[in-house]
Amino acid sequence: MTLHAFLPRELPSGLEPLTDLALDLRWTSSHAGDHLWRALDPATWASTRNPWIILQNASRERLEAAARDPAFRHDLAAILKERHRYHEGGARDAARATPVTAYFSMEFGLGEALPLYAGGLGILAGDLLKSASDLGVPMVGVGLLYQEGYFRQVVGADGQQHELYPYNDPTALPIQPALASGGGWLMVSVELPGRTVWLRAWRATVGRVALYLLDSNVPVNEPVDRGITGKLYGDGVETRLKQEMVLGIGGWRLVEALGLRADVCHMNEGHTAFVVLERARAAMRAGGLPFRAALWATRAGNVFTSHTPVTAGFDAFPAELVAKYFPDGRGMLAELGIGLDELLALGRPPGAPAGEPFRPAFLAMRGARHVNAVSRLHAETSRALFTPLFPRWPVAEIPIGHVTNGVHVPSWDSQAADEFWTKICGRDRWRTAVAALEEAAARVPDRTIWELRGLGRAELVAAARARLERQLARRGAHPEAVAEAGRVLDPDVLTLGFARRFAAYKRPNLLLADPARLRRLLGDAQRPVQLVIAGKAHPDDHEGKALVESWVRFADDPALRARVVFLEDYDLTLAQELVQGVDVWLNTPRRPWEACGTSGMKVLVNGGLNLSSLDGWWAEAYAPGLGWSIDGASDAADAEAIFRILEKEVVPLFYDRDAEGLPRAWIERVRASLAKLTPKFSGARMVAEYDERYYRPARLEVARRLADGAGVARALDAWATRIATHGPGLRLGHLEVRPRDAGAEIAVEVYLDDLAPRDVAVELYADPPTPGDPPTRVPMTSAAPLPGSAHGFLYTAVVGGERPASAYTARIVPASANAAVPLELPFVIWHH
Repeated sequence: MTLHAFLPRELPSGLEPLTDLALDLRWTSSHAGDHLWRALDPATWASTRNPWIILQNASRERLEAAARDPAFRHDLAAILKERHRYHEGGARDAARATPVTAYFSMEFGLGEALPLYAGGLGILAGDLLKSASDLGVPMVGVGLLYQEGYFRQVVGADGQQHELYPYNDPTALPIQPALASGGGWLMVSVELPGRTVWLRAWRATVGRVALYLLDSNVPVNEPVDRGITGKLYGDGVETRLKQEMVLGIGGWRLVEALGLRADVCHMNEGHTAFVVLERARAAMRAGGLPFRAALWATRAGNVFTSHTPVTAGFDAFPAELVAKYFPDGRGMLAELGIGLDELLALGRPPGAPAGEPFRPAFLAMRGARHVNAVSRLHAETSRALFTPLFPRWPVAEIPIGHVTNGVHVPSWDSQAADEFWTKICGRDRWRTAVAALEEAAARVPDRTIWELRGLGRAELVAAARARLERQLARRGAHPEAVAEAGRVLDPDVLTLGFARRFAAYKRPNLLLADPARLRRLLGDAQRPVQLVIAGKAHPDDHEGKALVESWVRFADDPALRARVVFLEDYDLTLAQELVQGVDVWLNTPRRPWEACGTSGMKVLVNGGLNLSSLDGWWAEAYAPGLGWSIDGASDAADAEAIFRILEKEVVPLFYDRDAEGLPRAWIERVRASLAKLTPKFSGARMVAEYDERYYRPARLEVARRLADGAGVARALDAWATRIATHGPGLRLGHLEVRPRDAGAEIAVEVYLDDLAPRDVAVELYADPPTPGDPPTRVPMTSAAPLPGSAHGFLYTAVVGGERPASAYTARIVPASANAAVPLELPFVIWHH
């Protein structure tokens, strides 16, 4: 029998498969086995929801009793059969010959049993891994194992937020040491000034996907280095730089040490950018390539996703700090064959002054062949943010696409919702596109939908009461107040939910703009409303903490306690309870500061509706009849709008009932939201889109550039060198417009210095006729050499009459069938 680390016991005969079940984090979304763990240890299950801890601590007597229990054994067999069906074909990442996507992220939010996330970025990463597992997309995650993770929130009676940092005991986490091929713990190293840091690798199983985590808390390391992975987003800019080096450089070395064929590397945010350097270094060693050719080759297999809506959100490291960790002429720079200035230039805009900081997001942008934002509106914002990397290029042509985020639906649906969808669409509904979902939902009786909502609301009320009782008891509240907490809220009252990070741009206090009006809304005797609030402020965000305090004080009003509660320590488990129970999810960010936002997506499957700013995903999702919207621009106007919508639309729609007691118009809105939005904003759609648009093309392109001794990559490097050398000598001369019956012929003199005409393209450019449309680009062809000129040519093109000839401008851009311009070579010459 194989004994797993941190499980120093043999399980009774027949229960051995429980070990693999407990270590497979699929239980964070598939709840078929919950009753087994609850049966083994009800108290531990209620407090931890961690099967691994239950397996470690359940009494021998209880385990033996379960082994003798025919019902327990029967249920275990059924779960194992379903798991085998799910894993049919084997774990894709285990086959070393199978190409995989290595997904790098600073945080992963898979469940509270593995608390390695701070917020939406990590939850998104966790949902992406789960969705990849469901779809069978070959992938491995790469991250860090933090000794503390993000903080836990405690709110005092005075409304003040306090932060706690509990220790992540690896023995209690559902992870196992990753083993080296020759036996022993798999370890990789990263060079830091004057020493080598060793990193041990852990593996978490997420269905058919593996997540590998690096840990610097190794006895051979110096104390300062054992703390590199001490805390998620560790204190100080220097610690952050070391974390990003460990993740990017150490992470790629781990992928290689595992023997995985990771031909695609997906960088989730700029924190991961140093993988660009290490992947290029590996290609240099493998193929004898110089750095620039290696970068041309490997960037073809790199995908970069930015989640940042404002420049201030980009990490920025002082040049002198980068010089300390990347010393000129030594270490990694010596291996890469580049100097410090060349490295710094990869993380700065062109022509930046010496004091300009190094931004890893810029390195990621320059090191990727595919770049995307996380919503359509965020793509527009991101093009403006990255404009400094593309001087003289129109914003509309900044090469950033978008894949709108999605959520792993099974992780967020309630048990009742899961049964609801299984009945109408089958058990594999979220593993594929559900084309017939709207038709199936249309056949569901109104009463069934309304009962689903009533059950979800009742479960949320029960959970909120229990949480509030514990919360008040911990504060030392009077027993009467604790008892009163068990009676707050009403399972039959319209329930609004607002929960997220408390930051000024998210405007969590928008409803408090008019406290008297909010009191009237909550206290209406005939049509009452109740509100459940949760959220954390960053430990250093004093304004955010003040927003927390304002809600705690408001909720503490004796006249309102039955209708509004603030629940402390907003985490993944509380988020699940909220999205499964609320009738309306509120989201009020200032536009366009919400890159995407996924919290509102999580209510869809449970029949909740959204009232949100037209920002992020809601700008794509909203349509009349699916929810409600506010502009997201002016605080005063939006506060007025949200009250008006609640008073005039939401409340009447919820409480207007027919003779059967059903709010038919409300149910129809729920039905439309369930059917039209749930699949569109699912993780299955998101991962399928990444796979089709980015992973598969990247896999083919990187193989092509590396084939035959990296011939294509070497040729691209030589081409780029020619452009850099001769670009300053390129110019456009006299331009002439020759009218035609249906448009005009435009001719321009082009001087190519010593470049071959095939190295560049000459074209006419016109700005988009309306915002959001693509620009117009008309190729020009070389008509003849210019007499008396060594490198001059006359180029011509014909344009139609739909736009005047004056709308067009001639330009020279790099041209290669093998390169993405301007992403990989942002050079352009305009006619003046």
